[in-house]
Amino acid sequence: MPRSKKGKRGSSKPGVKNGMKGESAASDEELTSDILSHCSSASETASVLEEGTGGEQVDEQTAQEETEDKLKQCIDNLMDRSAKTRLAALESLQQAFSSRVLYDFLTGQRLTVCDCLERSLKKGGGAEQAAAATVFTLLCIQLGGGDEAEEGFKSLRPILTSILNDNSANIAARQSCAMTLGMCCYVSTAEGGEDLVKILALLESVFTSSYPNREGTLPSPKPGMPGLHTAALQAWSLLVTLCPASKLTELLELHLPKLQACLQSSDVNYRIAVGETIALLVELGRDIDEEFEVEDSEGLCECLKSLATDGNKHRAKNDRRKQRSIFREVLHYIENEDFTEERIRFGMESVYIDGWMRKRIYDAFKEILESGVRHHLQYNQLLRDIFGLGPPLILDAATIKGNKISRVEKHLFNSAAFKARTKLRNKVRDKRADVM
Repeated sequence: MPRSKKGKRGSSKPGVKNGMKGESAASDEELTSDILSHCSSASETASVLEEGTGGEQVDEQTAQEETEDKLKQCIDNLMDRSAKTRLAALESLQQAFSSRVLYDFLTGQRLTVCDCLERSLKKGGGAEQAAAATVFTLLCIQLGGGDEAEEGFKSLRPILTSILNDNSANIAARQSCAMTLGMCCYVSTAEGGEDLVKILALLESVFTSSYPNREGTLPSPKPGMPGLHTAALQAWSLLVTLCPASKLTELLELHLPKLQACLQSSDVNYRIAVGETIALLVELGRDIDEEFEVEDSEGLCECLKSLATDGNKHRAKNDRRKQRSIFREVLHYIENEDFTEERIRFGMESVYIDGWMRKRIYDAFKEILESGVRHHLQYNQLLRDIFGLGPPLILDAATIKGNKISRVEKHLFNSAAFKARTKLRNKVRDKRADVM
């Protein structure tokens, strides 16, 4: 689809920057709706072209330019004096960035957006800081993790770190900064680099405050802290997937025993995050050394069995159901190296979640992209590279119809894909063993 790097009109409009305190706050909801409506124009156009018989075709170029004008207005609103207007603009950009690939537009707006987000992080309230951190994460994903994303991350990392370490800061803002530091480091940092080691240590300093004391007793968490510990642990475990074998060995020895104790946490979401992290670390340990064994594996399995069958009536029903499901999977993997494969379909393609490492990576992108994760898997080159999908497919309606395959062909394709994934994972094991 042809794209225009500049809209037909300039970004400066009367009454946008400082004169829209009444009107801009009220119209931002409509603006979000308009942006998302334009963002879906490609799929709508496909259905119109498929059904039409000589009718007028949608002008995609015009739709793209109108979308960019709306986005420019949102960016202008980030500089408004009204906190309500700025927050509404951030929420609009969050929805637009998560639902559509906007690389061409954002490469020209990157510096302006980064400056506005830095201002929100430094001077905004808790809700504005949390939204700004999330939008910055989406910006890095949009930019594909290249030099532009790395440059932006270096400029905003100090303020993100400051908010995360500030015990008086808003908890939601600190959680968002933890997630942003993990994800932006993941997409913009070379494996095993100095930045990776620093961010790992920073995140460790947050969630290790939940570790048992010298007497083996878990500390009583302050209000909101389990959510922060969960965000930091999940961001940390994402970055662990980038670590070389030597660093992994160090992390396994240091954290596995302490994490086992955290399975007794009073917070269900933190318990689940701990269980999934333990499974991930064990998987990485087995990739390095096929003979890898967990210290006190018998005690760990007993604890996992208890959580997998927990019938404590004091816990919410949904929490019990979610906990039992997750810990059954963790237990099966620890005991039998058994992982229930999940298939994520989008368009004519699929991604297979066939291990805890792949699950942690997919879950991280799903958390930030929400319902837009499938669209980004289909069109965002960064995600396609991470999940080994190659360049985006360009298919017309006739090709889609002509590519419907039989059940037998699907079975043969899935078998071949499974063998290819097994071969790839064996190569990863060999590579890590060589490093050791």
